[in-house]
Amino acid sequence: MQIELTLIAAPDAGYSARDLGFLLHKHPDHVHTRETSHGAVTIFYPQVSDARTTAVLHLDVDPVGLVRGKNRQSDGLLAQYVNDRPYAANSFLSVSMARALGQTIAGISKERQELADRALPLEARVVPLTLAGDPDMVTAVFEPLGYEVVMTALDGDGHVHDLTLKGTVRLSALLNHLYVLIPVLDNAKHYWIDREEIDKLIAKGEGWLAEHPARELITRRALKHRRALMNMALARLDETLAEDEAEASDDPAPEPEEHLEKPIRLHELRLDTVAETLKTHGAASVLDLGCGEGKLMRRLIKERHIRRLVGVDASARTLEKANRRLRMHQAGDAIAERVSLQMGSLTYGDRRWQGFDAATLVEVIEHIEPHRLSALELSLFGDARPGLVIVTTPNREYNALFEGMAEGELRHPDHRFEWTRAEFEAWGNRVAEEYGYDVSYAPLGPVDKALGGPSQMAIFRKGGET
Repeated sequence: MQIELTLIAAPDAGYSARDLGFLLHKHPDHVHTRETSHGAVTIFYPQVSDARTTAVLHLDVDPVGLVRGKNRQSDGLLAQYVNDRPYAANSFLSVSMARALGQTIAGISKERQELADRALPLEARVVPLTLAGDPDMVTAVFEPLGYEVVMTALDGDGHVHDLTLKGTVRLSALLNHLYVLIPVLDNAKHYWIDREEIDKLIAKGEGWLAEHPARELITRRALKHRRALMNMALARLDETLAEDEAEASDDPAPEPEEHLEKPIRLHELRLDTVAETLKTHGAASVLDLGCGEGKLMRRLIKERHIRRLVGVDASARTLEKANRRLRMHQAGDAIAERVSLQMGSLTYGDRRWQGFDAATLVEVIEHIEPHRLSALELSLFGDARPGLVIVTTPNREYNALFEGMAEGELRHPDHRFEWTRAEFEAWGNRVAEEYGYDVSYAPLGPVDKALGGPSQMAIFRKGGET
């Protein structure tokens, strides 16, 4: 059984279809093989060009291994050996896909993150696909997700099909859809289902399952018709919808700063850059100071290399929004052990800040009165002393390029100051020298030759750290 994934690139697309190798973390010139408990997974590329590249994930199931150790009296030896399980796409394929393409499913690409975050013209072929039910079911589950469905029956009774999906979608979304829906169509998961399966279903269904018109069918089959588990899952999906609606109605109008910066996507760029910097430096524990509503944490929670993630903010209301954004009350034990939120002031020392690889302050320091910055410096650089500290703040010089801003005006009414590049570097150099850190600087956003970037970043590394 296998899945074929094809990336298509038009001449003016701004990327090459060969970049599929970066997205899958598998080089097109090599054949990649991995052994699993139920067979060998092989990934190879039968077609590679700038316009169209195809990767195949092929699962060769060991039929003897499937029944080894099973109760011989359960179904009889013949029934155990003579069936379609080793050959037609089912939950074995979904599990193998998750193990072989875990980073891709999580939306991570070290070399081409901008493509991983982008909707791309993709095709996915699943063959042979087993279907327990009417062929219209395939259309019912995939068309609402935006796919064109092309299906050909491979047997006389309509049980086995050749399925192709076409759509413009993020590759991670496509793989999550396949992970959930292939076993749903087959209606016969091969492994034991318990409450942990609800967490997996909610995680893989994030952003689409709660509003899917066939969500009850999908949930029932995904949980092997166990009514208690199905009801729990549907209740959580209802909570997700209610929270999203509450958050949408609760959100204030865009802040002046966001309105100014939106055309250059500066907020997203800051968060992406900070997340990538943490990854580059291998930070396994991160303290997000002034975490706000958890926008950076939502990115970092998907990074498997981060084993501990703590957000700190002084506002209880803001932390409540972060809790909703991160869906902490729905999180499984694994997430709850990794991620937490704390109320606290940034200008008072806190022993809970100690022991972290990295700390981030993303557009935070400009909200602190200048005469209180020394208290933050002592608490963070003097007492907590993480190996890496990342600070971003607006560049005041760039304000001249924002339409409608008066001279001397600040981007946000809550800003206590905004620094020029020279002022930021003077502060950073003093802090680094006083507390034993090395520091480097980088602009964020489109750089003007005279005025620099709209935002600026300082990366502090504790002396002796790499």
